[in-house]
Amino acid sequence: MANNVRRRLAGLVAGGAAGVLLAGCTVNVPDPAAPKPSPSVSTLATPTITPGHDAAAVAAKDLPLAAGGTLAPGEPVTVSTRLEEVPGWSVVHSALQGETRHKKTDGCILAVRVSVNQGPLVVAGDDVASTKALFDYLNAGVAVDSLKPASLRWGEDSDKPQHSVEFLSLESSSASGGQSAVVLARLFSAPASSVYVSLACPDDKTLAPARAEIMAQLVVVPPS
Repeated sequence: MANNVRRRLAGLVAGGAAGVLLAGCTVNVPDPAAPKPSPSVSTLATPTITPGHDAAAVAAKDLPLAAGGTLAPGEPVTVSTRLEEVPGWSVVHSALQGETRHKKTDGCILAVRVSVNQGPLVVAGDDVASTKALFDYLNAGVAVDSLKPASLRWGEDSDKPQHSVEFLSLESSSASGGQSAVVLARLFSAPASSVYVSLACPDDKTLAPARAEIMAQLVVVPPS
């Protein structure tokens, strides 16, 4: 079973020009927009307001997969992290084509990608089906029904009660002869945007503390 999961994770390499490269302990997350997205153009835009939408109320409670419809359309969920403040971690690059990457002195690599314009993969009103479609797009060999729920921190206000946002995840153990890795992803159907988090480490021993540090320092930010 662990060997099968490892092959599934390694198979992400084939899902486009880049993927999760476990053997070299480098992580590069493909942009899952399909069909090919139009080139992005930076423009100044007036923020949109969805009538009747209470962004503060959405941010003030957990966001399970079943509650994706409470988000407003159009404005993507983002990610914030200060992992470089944790001893041993440093930034490789930040906000490079939607991806931020960190590395740790023990060989662990974290990549976080936020992608927009995911409409072709969205199953309207269903974040579970949409997220499975995202995994399937990245690697058609993944048994999407075997994905497991996982959570990250939801909301940046440290002075308020902390909440969580639910993802689907895929894990690999070094016991099968490769590296240890975990991938968490969610395609938010309402804003048609996705968050993809990939952590690869030399072995299970290094993965466990790295994962704990990421859980503490990585925050999924609700649309304002």
